[in-house]
Amino acid sequence: MTAPRTVTSRSAWHDVPRHQVRRFAEIALADAPALAEEIMSEIQREYPHLPVVLDDSGEPMALVGIRRAIEAFVQHVGHAGYPVGRPTVPPGVFQDFGRGEGLNGRSLDALQATYRMGVRLAWRRFAEIGQSIDIPPPAMYELVDAGYEYLDGLVDQSVRGYAEAAARQAGERLRLQRRLMELLLAEHHRGDPADALAERAARIGWPLPGKVAVGVLLRPAREAVAPAVGQGVLLDMEYERPRMVVPEPDAAGRPELLDRALTGWSGAIGPPVRVADAAKSLRWAEAAVRLMERGLLPAGEVLHCTEHTEALVLLQPEELIEDLASRCLAPLAHCGPAHGRRLAETLLAWLETRGGAPEVAARLGVHPQTVRYRLRQIRELWGEVIDDPDRRFELELVLRAQRLRGTLGGARR
Repeated sequence: MTAPRTVTSRSAWHDVPRHQVRRFAEIALADAPALAEEIMSEIQREYPHLPVVLDDSGEPMALVGIRRAIEAFVQHVGHAGYPVGRPTVPPGVFQDFGRGEGLNGRSLDALQATYRMGVRLAWRRFAEIGQSIDIPPPAMYELVDAGYEYLDGLVDQSVRGYAEAAARQAGERLRLQRRLMELLLAEHHRGDPADALAERAARIGWPLPGKVAVGVLLRPAREAVAPAVGQGVLLDMEYERPRMVVPEPDAAGRPELLDRALTGWSGAIGPPVRVADAAKSLRWAEAAVRLMERGLLPAGEVLHCTEHTEALVLLQPEELIEDLASRCLAPLAHCGPAHGRRLAETLLAWLETRGGAPEVAARLGVHPQTVRYRLRQIRELWGEVIDDPDRRFELELVLRAQRLRGTLGGARR
């Protein structure tokens, strides 16, 4: 089945004599400066808050832009004989308008409203010219449509300039934010860090908090989009392991907001510290992430170091703990692996409960008589050392560390 052929309607401007078209363009071009002044005055009356920016010659840039826009539109009509396609928008000026709105933190709403006002006033003048030289109404109606298409072009340029300004500002803010984070997380500072922090924080409008917590994140995927951690949280995605600085981490609603924003991410958030000690919070977060990667802390979520203090304290100084363990647990060296493990579990349960055989038996899930037998063996192996509070503390320390590593089970037997 053959598709129906598209029918293109004939423009009413085809029927307008060329001399009338040229005459329309001549009058409109001659009126362009006065029309631009009228539009500019009306804009200033309706939108007095809009700034007036002067060009190098001292003329308002907006007035120059309006005049050029009118002249380009009229020249297009005069050259083509009728509005064929969209007239070329004067380059630069309207893009600069959009860029200025972006750089000054304003929206484009007011700017677009002024454009529409300009088109309306221009059309009113063009209609008077068309009537005075007998341009047929259908052709003038087409001119209205062409005017609003032209308006779309002006808006497109302004939006482009606005987007460029927004991107430039975002890039500059990101650069300043990165410099602030570098200073915050530096181990050693030159000069007065408080003054430098205050100055850099002020440049991005970041109020210095009383406390911060520093997070280290693991990307769920190489091209993962930055998590929406909320305003006020400093985030640097340039690191292989992204970093973030959370102000007032215990503030109402902050933990819940972060939990939602970091869904699907993993990593660790260090303990809350004074701003001057942010590097310490970073160290703990990095340590937690290393333990996560070794399977010693839960993976697949963002942990809070304050909820895993025991693991971080006992598993961090690995060489020291292992050396202490080899000395403290030397009496078990001559026991078989399974028997030595049962004795170690019984010893830890006894140290933790500070109770007798029934309490230890309940903790391990074995008969009290079994516990009494094991405790007698423990006392034979360690002798009087087992009564020394300092030695008991060391034994509990290394046995807890082994349990955290999974080398000492918590199974009941």
